[in-house]
Amino acid sequence: MLELNEMNSEMMKASTLIEALPYIRRFYGKIVVVKYGGSAMLDEGLKANVIKDVALLKLIGMKPIIVHGGGREISKWVKLSGKEAEFYNGLRVTDKETMEIAEMVLNKVNKELVGLMQKMGVNAVGLCGKDADMIRVEKKMPDGKDIGYVGNVRSVKTGILHTLMDDDFVPVIAPIGMDEQFASYNINADDAACGVAKAMEAEKLVFLTDIEGVFVDPANKKTLISEMDVSTAKGFISNGVVGGGMLPKLANCIEAIENGVSRVHILDGRVAHCLLLEFFTEKGIGTAILKEPLF
Repeated sequence: MLELNEMNSEMMKASTLIEALPYIRRFYGKIVVVKYGGSAMLDEGLKANVIKDVALLKLIGMKPIIVHGGGREISKWVKLSGKEAEFYNGLRVTDKETMEIAEMVLNKVNKELVGLMQKMGVNAVGLCGKDADMIRVEKKMPDGKDIGYVGNVRSVKTGILHTLMDDDFVPVIAPIGMDEQFASYNINADDAACGVAKAMEAEKLVFLTDIEGVFVDPANKKTLISEMDVSTAKGFISNGVVGGGMLPKLANCIEAIENGVSRVHILDGRVAHCLLLEFFTEKGIGTAILKEPLF
């Protein structure tokens, strides 16, 4: 027979499952795009938790797609090759040699994530934007500057993704695409995830980051915004409330919402099981961006 403390513990688990039930029902069969990057890719414990979360989403009937980065790993291998990593406005300057390194590293990261998914008992397939001509790009020219083989997502063909998901696989996508001449381009992983989510008309797009979410005052952690609509997000950008790495991320959130994605989340990937906490609890964590206010 269970002791009182054990009984209370089991009751708490049951209550958690009951709380999650309406969310599981709501998102059953829905497509969720998870942009996986930041510290959650470097810490083995966090990495395992993220993959467990995605596996659980799949096993309860959601349709997850992972789009991953690998910037820090790329920088490591660029340095080992005798080059110095160079950035412009947060984008990696990518010459031909750096592009070759990026493609090699991203493919390695991709297959590691596929292996972890398989370990969790979920079938996954690793691919990049070159497979099935999935992601076409055009050269990105920030401020008119040529930074090499860095691409803007121009189009995403969804056939291969639908085929994989219909056959019960989780697609794991490395952010590499091709231009009209079939040259390989590195894509910012946030941009790639946004492009995939728009094309797939995803119910949710989730950015795993190294920050807790969007703040009214970044210096005051008590000003975290749990939910904001597109109009408010645009105001934050125009009024200069957000800057740095959050600026392009919030712009991607707005673009996704305005192109058919129902809801976008910015989560702290350093928090264990952040996906489950955001999706299946009343309070959630991080910041959710909606098309319109709920009330």
